[in-house]
Amino acid sequence: MLRYLPFLLVLALWIYAFIDCLNTPEEEVRGLPKVVWVIIILLFGEVLVGPIAWLVAGRNRGVPAGGSTPSEWHRNQRTTFVAPDDNPEFLKSIKAENRKDEALLKDWEADLRRREEELRRREERTGSDDES
Repeated sequence: MLRYLPFLLVLALWIYAFIDCLNTPEEEVRGLPKVVWVIIILLFGEVLVGPIAWLVAGRNRGVPAGGSTPSEWHRNQRTTFVAPDDNPEFLKSIKAENRKDEALLKDWEADLRRREEELRRREERTGSDDES
């Protein structure tokens, strides 16, 4: 099992660098375009050159604009989660969808009534033609 450990570590670093590169916004990428970094990571991943180059030189890993560290930024950032049944925009969107569905259902019902009436008329016409 121990003989597979180096291979697994290389694979893990390769996958981490690849996903990190894909998730990094374009404005945080240094030196080369993001597409070129992805190609470098994929082509030179087996020898660790690509992933290590990405981790060292590819991404801007400085302090955020506010001057705080990333952990402080996450602590200070306030995100409020609103459940769907308490979210007014979500409730409005559901009501709008319901109105659209009801209008569509009324149109289908009217179309069905019209078709049934046409069938009745045809049957009456064919029934009266057969009798004569």
